[in-house]
Amino acid sequence: MRQHRGVVSVGAVREHLVASGLAGRIATAREVSLRSYRLFAARDPRFLIGLDPEMTWEQRDVLGLMAEKCGVSADPGCTSGQDVIDPERTLRALDRFADRLGAVARSGGPVLFGTGHPHRLIGFYGALTDALSSVGCEVLTPATGRRVDITTRFGLRTYNLDYVRGVALVREATALRPGCATGVHTHSPLPVRTVLAAVAEAGEPLPELVVGDHGWVCGAGQLGFEAIGLADTDDPALFVGEAEGRVSVAVPLDDGVRSAYYRPLTRYVLKRACLSQ
Repeated sequence: MRQHRGVVSVGAVREHLVASGLAGRIATAREVSLRSYRLFAARDPRFLIGLDPEMTWEQRDVLGLMAEKCGVSADPGCTSGQDVIDPERTLRALDRFADRLGAVARSGGPVLFGTGHPHRLIGFYGALTDALSSVGCEVLTPATGRRVDITTRFGLRTYNLDYVRGVALVREATALRPGCATGVHTHSPLPVRTVLAAVAEAGEPLPELVVGDHGWVCGAGQLGFEAIGLADTDDPALFVGEAEGRVSVAVPLDDGVRSAYYRPLTRYVLKRACLSQ
């Protein structure tokens, strides 16, 4: 598969989105997305991921919003197969994502990055932290090693906060090699709440912008911080947060493809934000 190395034109990125499965027909199953919409409408905390919706969202409302924001089928009778993301919607959201990064770069404000997809997205976020640091933005890394207890489908699990390239993640409490690009997949908003509480307790500057995915974005947005991030079709909370004004930008794409496939998006975002080195 072509990676479009060094190419950041809109046409090349659009082609890459579809060829890599980031947009177009993606790996996420329609059944999985519909289940997420149903459980979000039921206000299951596992699917709210830190958001407390102001409006009443029925499943049909969530489906309609996801059709608008992502390009999934709006037909409730379409219940199987692979989901679809419109690459044009991804590109438009990437532009807005880059514009917010560019704005914080110009202001020099502190930023916080965090991911629940460390195995896939560390490279994407890490390149952004490098670029922002190079223009004088402080990339916040508080509460390293702080314990976070998260309820999972396997029961209560204890994790510790860590940072890789300035990007927050949580790893098993028994992990022995801090700083390596491993960590656990989580949707929980508890890590970002822990980090933001630590910043406030220390009397340090709060982030002007929070960048990430899953609970990092929804948890921060719910607390009143400007937040932008990436989201798959089975993560409706970010798009509801955007619709209700608590998430600034939600970029629709498959968040579970090979990490190398995000590199053209990194170059595109950095160029648009005037942060290319």
